[in-house]
This record gives sequence, structure tokens and C-alpha cells, in this order.
Amino acid sequence: MKYRRLGKTELKVSVVGVGTWQFGGDWGKDFNQQEADAILHKAKDLGINLIDTAECYGPHHLSESLIGNFLKRDRREDWIVASKFGHRWHDHWENAWSADEVLVQLDESLKALQTDYIDLYQFHSGSDEVFHNDDLWTLLDKQVQAGKIRNLGISIGSNDNLEQTSRATELNAKAIQVVYNRLDRKPEERVFPSCIEQDLGVLARVPLASGYLSGKYKPGAVFQDNVRKRHERDNIDARLREVEEIQRTEVPEGVGMAQWALAWCLQNPAVDCVIPGCKSPEQVEANAAAADLDMVQDTHPRAWK
Repeated sequence: MKYRRLGKTELKVSVVGVGTWQFGGDWGKDFNQQEADAILHKAKDLGINLIDTAECYGPHHLSESLIGNFLKRDRREDWIVASKFGHRWHDHWENAWSADEVLVQLDESLKALQTDYIDLYQFHSGSDEVFHNDDLWTLLDKQVQAGKIRNLGISIGSNDNLEQTSRATELNAKAIQVVYNRLDRKPEERVFPSCIEQDLGVLARVPLASGYLSGKYKPGAVFQDNVRKRHERDNIDARLREVEEIQRTEVPEGVGMAQWALAWCLQNPAVDCVIPGCKSPEQVEANAAAADLDMVQDTHPRAWK
């Protein structure tokens, strides 16, 4: 495994992390504690140290709770835990952006994660209107001072949201999370230059383009999970045809499509870590192998020496 400094933080993050949206059940599988433990144990064995989650990944902090039950039996200090705020999913799903609501969310997340602090606490895909709330950022700064939050971040909903990215340093946020993959390169135009200018860490989410870049699917594939089954049929097939062309013309012979796609993200000088989801220890192992490809160089500007 290779490691990079996450922007202006002092966090030494593995270049491949573990995304845990799937723990909430939206990706066609419900997870029990044993299955979540197996994924996280395998990640640790492979040198992965970053877990990305959110309060709304599953009802009643389900993803965070599965992670918390694992952490209480492991060494908390070995992990970088990134979570997010701005939504609630209890009896129903809703937005919750006021300072008072976010403080409740933070305390609920800490309880679910069974920890005293969150290493990276991220504004979660909110509009510019709710982003421009001085009371919210004052509250978050106080929680940093209190030690509940180690670092603030912004998970931008639009991968071209320069408004929120450009204000990160002003608001003491040190990392940006953004959709970035070989099929969606929009952040390269405006967001990444701003991140480099401010020395912001970058977490690339959806690096396998919701599985389209995994190499497992051909045009005509039918998805049953809650996320991809909403995609338009013509758009699915167009994406999969593009993936076939990429695999034919760009992926070296003998290299797995998924590993190549993750390494492709990591060769960008703005990107510190990719956070693919995974449904099994075998997928964790396949994802981690991306760090071994020659595309992931130790010459990255924030490579951990």
C-alpha cells in the first residue's frame, strides 16, 4: 500500500480507502456485522486505513453502526474515519442543515461509530444556499476546538462546484470529496486546480463509475440495486460501450479493468485517495491491488516519504 498526506491535514491516508455506502443496503445487498467485519479486517491486512461513511448510509446510522461495532474491537488509532453531515434517515429521509441539527447529527454519529472523534467531518452534497451559513461553520469550528472533529471537509454534490471548493480554506476545510473517474473528468477543469492551489486533499468517490468501470458488465446488463436501476437504459448501454473501448485501447494487457480505473484516478496530482465501495473481502483485495500498478507513482506531490 502507498500513502499520501491528505491536503493540509496531518493525516497519512492509504491511496485506496473503503467506501461504505453499500453497508446501508442501497446496492442490492444487506450486510450483517460479520460481513462488515470481514471487509474491514481484510482492508486493514492490506494496509488500507481510511473508511468513508455518512450519517444517511442506511436508516438510523446503519453504516456508521456497523463500522462502530468493528472499531470497538479493533485499534481506533489505526484508522482514519471520514463521515458526513446534512441529512437524517430515521423514520424517513430528510435534509438537516441548521447548526442545531448538525450538532445532533455529530453526536449521533460519534455514538454510532463508538468513538470520541471523527478524523474528517464533511459537508455532504448540500446546495450553495445551505453552504452559506455562518452559524453552521461557527458551530463546526467549535467542535474542532472541542476535539470531536479533527478536520473539516466538503463533499461537493456537483463535480464542478467551484463555489464551495474555492471557499474551503476560508472555512477551515482541508479536503474535498468529489465524483471523479475515467468516464467523468469534469473536476479536472476547475475543481482540481483550485484544490492544488489551496493544498486541499482530494478523495475521489465513485472511482469505478458505479461499477461500470469494473469490467464485469457488457451492454445490455440489467441492474437491480436501488441506485443503478434508475439509470436510463440508453445511458447504461452508452457507458458500457465506452468502457469496452477504453478497455480495448487504454488498459494494458494483463491488467484488471477495476485496478486500472482506480490507478488512473490516482495518477492525477490532485487526488490523494480513491474510495471505492466493496461487497466482499475479495473486492477489497482487488481494489487494493491498484496501489501496486506503475501508474501510482511515489513522485505524487503529497506522497508520504
